[in-house]
Amino acid sequence: MFLSDFNYQLPDELVAQYPSTNRRDSRLLVLGKEIVDTQFSRLPKLINAGDLLIFNDTRVIRARLRGRKETGGRAEILVERVLAENEALSQVRASKTPKPGSRIELPGDATAIVIKRDNDMFVLRFSSPLEPYLEQFGEMPLPPYLGRDEDSADSDRYQTVYARHAGAVAAPTAGLHFDESMLRETIAAGAEHAWITLHVGAGTFQSLREERVAANKLHSERVQVGSDVCAAIRKTRSNGGRVIAVGTTSVRALEAASADGEVRPYNGETEIFITPGYQFRSVDALLTNFHLPQSSLLMLVAAFAGRERVLAAYRHAVREQYRFFSYGDAMLLFPEPR
Repeated sequence: MFLSDFNYQLPDELVAQYPSTNRRDSRLLVLGKEIVDTQFSRLPKLINAGDLLIFNDTRVIRARLRGRKETGGRAEILVERVLAENEALSQVRASKTPKPGSRIELPGDATAIVIKRDNDMFVLRFSSPLEPYLEQFGEMPLPPYLGRDEDSADSDRYQTVYARHAGAVAAPTAGLHFDESMLRETIAAGAEHAWITLHVGAGTFQSLREERVAANKLHSERVQVGSDVCAAIRKTRSNGGRVIAVGTTSVRALEAASADGEVRPYNGETEIFITPGYQFRSVDALLTNFHLPQSSLLMLVAAFAGRERVLAAYRHAVREQYRFFSYGDAMLLFPEPR
């Protein structure tokens, strides 16, 4: 397989620059035996009593910082992972690659010193305890393809209403469509809810570099799947219900916890790279947004629902002028009929 096998043409005007007025206002494309166009607000009508919705409850941290190098040049830091009270693994964008020992001046009379390089990232030591500093001076790490700065709505809308555990630098975007009333309505429809945590890394927006798909490797992300989730899945399956993952991050977490064929409690790292041919163990349906061409997330969706079916659905979505990517519309996908 090659990256070009996962390409599609998307007009720029279909990239959603801002969220819808209300979370539930998005459209929903359902890919089952055929393509159905509907509204996200109708999701409870598509849920059966006994189904299980699994959500990713990670919380996005204010991970972007703007500063200046000692030479005066601009530097932008994107914190990928907090390593200690005042250390973080980070991306650094500057006119020249920073060297170990160099200093970046930050807002609030703070500084960050480059400790070492770690592949295409850097370990930085900050002069202030990092988590409260980011909360005060950091910006929401909006996707780079938006090409704009944070505005007043993003602090709320680039965060799920159920976000609990801080650590992500990108939102699990399928969950952005749910408001509190929608969560209640899915329960009223007879669904159960369960929660995993996968702290989405900045690598989710990085392009795959190798044309041959198998030659690429994904960045590691932190995952926690509790025993309660495993028990809920077993109960759902035994009662004939469906396991519906809300977002590709929920799928990755569950599949990382299913190495021996059954979902088991898991607390660790995952670099799982799901591409067509992968045998899913834990998920019966997937709720997700539309993903970037040639991206690992599009490959995961293609693996779940079939590459040709998914690309046909994307072409349909373009014709029908759906809104794409993080602030865009949603899809509900079922596996390719056998």
